[in-house]
Amino acid sequence: MKIRMLFFVLFMNFTVFAQEQKMSATEISLFKTSVEKETKTIKSLKTDFIQYKHLSFLSKDIETSGKMYLKSPNLLNWQYTNPYQYSIIFKNNKVYINDQGKKSSINAGNSKMFEKINKLIVGSVSGNLFDDEEFSIEYFKNKEFYITKLTPKTATIKKYIKLVELYFPIGESTVSQVRLIEPSNDFTKIVFKNKQLNAKFDDAVFNQ
Repeated sequence: MKIRMLFFVLFMNFTVFAQEQKMSATEISLFKTSVEKETKTIKSLKTDFIQYKHLSFLSKDIETSGKMYLKSPNLLNWQYTNPYQYSIIFKNNKVYINDQGKKSSINAGNSKMFEKINKLIVGSVSGNLFDDEEFSIEYFKNKEFYITKLTPKTATIKKYIKLVELYFPIGESTVSQVRLIEPSNDFTKIVFKNKQLNAKFDDAVFNQ
């Protein structure tokens, strides 16, 4: 009985330790200061990513991968390379889509939703969403990450997104994982790998 109780206590301690805990006001202040300081120095970013799409009616998540290019202030190329070729580019207030060679464009300036999507993607990658008036924000931590959870305030965003979770590895100031949770509780998880801050690359990557 004593052995069973010991294992139970150890298990409970491990479970509590592994769970998320709310960050204190001091921790939040130090964390935000660190992230915002580094964000100001980021002029460009290049990273590989793996995306997992979780749908409740599927037994296995849909996995895709590719590269993402970001250049201040608002150039973004989200490029899927496997298992298909697909890119979406935000440039000059327009959205350019290349679906396996089939090209199209949308005037983002005429669509508040596309403006919000662009801002959300850029902010999620850079971590520069802390003072966004369109989200209420909570801060958590576990053994590996500082986690910010952003809940949309506006009906426009709530229609598509229930919650945004940003994961910052302890000791780092840039996002390594993003989870976009939909109202249905299906979600998209994006894991960034091989990040290069202030990377040099040809602006041609922002051409369709």
